[in-house]
Parts: sequence; C-alpha cells; structure tokens
Amino acid sequence: MIRYDRLSSLMARFEMQVADAAPGTGNLRILGESGTGAPTRVTLHVRGSPEPDMPGETILIEARASWGGDANPLVAALPTCMSLSIGDDTAPLIGLLLAEAQAARCGSGVVLSRLAEVLVIRLLRAEIERGATGSGLVSGLADPRLSRAIVAMHEAPGRPWANVGLAAIAGMSLSRFTEAFRTRVGETPQAYLRRWRMTLARQDLDRGHRVQSVARRYGYASSEALARAFQRQYGVNPMAVRHNPQPVETAASQA
Repeated sequence: MIRYDRLSSLMARFEMQVADAAPGTGNLRILGESGTGAPTRVTLHVRGSPEPDMPGETILIEARASWGGDANPLVAALPTCMSLSIGDDTAPLIGLLLAEAQAARCGSGVVLSRLAEVLVIRLLRAEIERGATGSGLVSGLADPRLSRAIVAMHEAPGRPWANVGLAAIAGMSLSRFTEAFRTRVGETPQAYLRRWRMTLARQDLDRGHRVQSVARRYGYASSEALARAFQRQYGVNPMAVRHNPQPVETAASQA
C-alpha cells in the first residue's frame, strides 16, 4: 500500500520561515524549569501574542516561526497554541538546539533555523496524530482513510477529481466517504478542493504567473472559468491580483 505523507505536500506549497526574535516576542519557545534550566516543553503560538511564562518556567530559546499564515489551510485549522512535552524522541533535537545557541559558531544562525524548522514539523506531526475534537483539516488529516483523499487533492489539485474517485482512494463507499468528510473536515470534498485550488491560484498570481497558465494548472477550462471562481472567492478579478500582488496570507484573511 502507498504511504501517504500528510505534511510533505503542504510543505512543498508553503515555505516555512524561522528567524531570531527579540526577547519576549517569539512565538516558538523552548521552555525549561526555573533554576535548573532543564528543558520541559515546546510551545508554538500560531496566532495572537504569546502567553506569559508559566510559574516555575523560563524561556531557554525563542524564535519567530511562520508558515504561510491563514492562506495555509493547515495553519488556519490549528489551535491558537500548540504544546509538546519534551520526551525521549525530542530530547536529542532540543539538545542540539541548545548547544548550537550557546556555542555561537560560524553559521550557527542557519543551523538554528533548520533545527527549529524540524522542531515545528514535530509539533505539527504531534497535533495531527492527536487529531482534533472539532471539525477541520487537522481532524481530516488525523483520519487514516480520509487523509489519503486529502493528500491526493493536495498533491494533484489540477486533476478532475470526482467524489467517487476520492472515495476509492480512501477505501470507502461513496456515501460513507462524503458523510465522513463533511463531518471531519466541516465541508464537502468538492468545496474543500475548490478552496484549495483558489488558495494555490492566488499564490501563483501573487507571484506574477499568467491567468491562463494558472487556470490550466488547477483544472479550469478557461481563464474566464477561473476568473468567475476567483471573483466568488475573493471578490476581485485575478488580473487585478496579478498586477497588484500582496502577501497570500493577507489576501486570504481579507476574503
């Protein structure tokens, strides 16, 4: 059976960035016990201002992490704050981060950024594996069958997906698939596919890609068909976006 990677297709579409942050401003933090400094947990504040330190905790390392903002459907579905206790599987990575931060060797900034990216992926992986109590993309990706259909849409957004084909990928009957998808993700498979295509189309248009090529790439019969769908989603013509690009997360949050 093909192994479906629930994160890699999203990683390929949205660049993760981790940078230094002034004290008290970072949204990615490694926390430790006050006094001993022993690492205890990692937190990532996806949106809003970071919360104050908990009693008995101190910030060992903090950085500013971003991953496409609300234009990334996974980020938009995440809780405000994620937390991961440091166990045997994460302790070696935390040790490398702390050692690199304290050594201040040449190239340490790049090394710290790459290690922090791995740490964020660990946080995201843990969140998906935990699933979600409500509906949304995290809940859908946590389902071993639905996630196969979701990843298929992520990896080939321009393919003419029909629910029957997606149900086959998930290994479910059509009726069971559509019901489970709506319950777990909060919308129909076709509605999610349209929104995913629009997200990618806006991303490409912001980068200056031609409307006609974007339409072909994401399964629209013509530039006019893309323009109609784009107008419904964002309230603007795609040509206006191409000639006046803006950050994708800003565009998505305004839609």
